[in-house]
Amino acid sequence: MTADQPRDWDRELQAIDKVIEKQKSGSPPPPTALPPGTVQRVPPVTPPPAAGRGSVARTWFWTVLALALGIGLAVWPYPKACGLQLFFFLGATTVTVVAGVVGALASWAHRRGVAHLLCLLVLLWAGVVGASEALPRSGYARESRPWLCPAQPAAPAPAPGAAPAPSGAQPAPSGTAPAAPSGQQTQPAAPTGQGTQPAKP
Repeated sequence: MTADQPRDWDRELQAIDKVIEKQKSGSPPPPTALPPGTVQRVPPVTPPPAAGRGSVARTWFWTVLALALGIGLAVWPYPKACGLQLFFFLGATTVTVVAGVVGALASWAHRRGVAHLLCLLVLLWAGVVGASEALPRSGYARESRPWLCPAQPAAPAPAPGAAPAPSGAQPAPSGTAPAAPSGQQTQPAAPTGQGTQPAKP
């Protein structure tokens, strides 16, 4: 278009209207052509932030804690047949599972494969130990065990008015004659087969 020719404003306005209609319809606008000799600048790609030392330390803290609790379940020194001691053992098993889950999530987030594998092994071990103690008491195993310990039988109460037996006293053997009342003396019986001799004057 030369400077002598007038600009066709109607055609330009129609082109602008078409661009506006395309933007309203949701279609992306046509790419603008860059003038030759220009270079398009691309924003630099920032790498993802690396895990800090604190995050790695927390990951290994939970992993080591889960391992210690799992070893503690393996060498549990107290009886766990029933009662309060059983509930303490199940509580320790639950804490081990929680530590294993937290350690597994932290190691997965920070890409620590060895820690993640160790936490999964601790979770498996704690689940097996807890199931071996809970299932027999829930009716899901052949052997049934009680949750609470049976009550111990109480000692029989002494009769009212009876004197308590002294400590160390032994009952009299059966077949012995009762003791003579006080004030009376008993004479020994003469041996059988021998007569008595009369007393000399």
